[in-house]
Amino acid sequence: MLLPAVLVTALLAAACAAPTGTGSSAAGVSIGVADGGEAYWQVFQRKAKAAGIDVQLVNFTDYNQPNPALAQKQLQLNEFQHLQYLANYNVRNHDTLVPIGATAVYPLPLYSVKHTSVADIPAGGQVVIPNDPTNQARALLVLQAAKLVTLKGGGNTLSTPGDIDAAASRVTVVAVDAAQTATNLQSVDAAIVNNNYATSAKLGPDKVIFKDDPNSAAAKPYINAFVTRAEDKDNPTYQRLVQIYHDPEVEAAIAADLGTSGVLKNNSAADLQATTAALEDTIRKAGV
Repeated sequence: MLLPAVLVTALLAAACAAPTGTGSSAAGVSIGVADGGEAYWQVFQRKAKAAGIDVQLVNFTDYNQPNPALAQKQLQLNEFQHLQYLANYNVRNHDTLVPIGATAVYPLPLYSVKHTSVADIPAGGQVVIPNDPTNQARALLVLQAAKLVTLKGGGNTLSTPGDIDAAASRVTVVAVDAAQTATNLQSVDAAIVNNNYATSAKLGPDKVIFKDDPNSAAAKPYINAFVTRAEDKDNPTYQRLVQIYHDPEVEAAIAADLGTSGVLKNNSAADLQATTAALEDTIRKAGV
């Protein structure tokens, strides 16, 4: 999943492991993940086993790998990405992977070590955001929700700093490598920092002065999901695994491992697929 996010951070160099099993059967399912070391997956596997499904986790450290592995039938499912990432992948690779079940959405926080609220940020203040396309657009939407910037036309999941209406905005925005957002906090008024980099920098929740609403329409493209090939979207075994992910014991284990920053989601497969299709259409029309 695109975790605290996962939530599309700088890509690493190579997949951590090769699939331990590539065949598909009624009882065996290989799932590509990016956090296979988390204990909650053991609870998930145990619950799946009790339901007659042998889940084999394939852990990746390079977000570029799980979708091609799924498309090439080295996996049956993956669970590491949100809908916006999936839509970008499908359009750029002329693929048709589809989401079949929601997992969670992770709010994108605005941190500050100088101010305790958004209202304290002075006019003309400076805010740092990640510069990779997916996180950059989402960060701008967060800043707009915080009333720090105004985006021309209201903004969307493809927005860039060039879309900022400077005259109508309170702050200036500087886009840097996602790994550098936390390190810039001492010299700016605030920064959008992905959760993994915030954890590394020991930024606690007390430094969060704003985050997007996980239940808002603007957050919907960032719902993480189980994904499979289009021809397998109605596979009952895969659908059962989505249900198992939301078993109360599994959800409790997820909260214990990942904290309470994520909000678990149960959007239907049809809803997720419609959202992804709309995002793909937007990307195609934009020609990016």
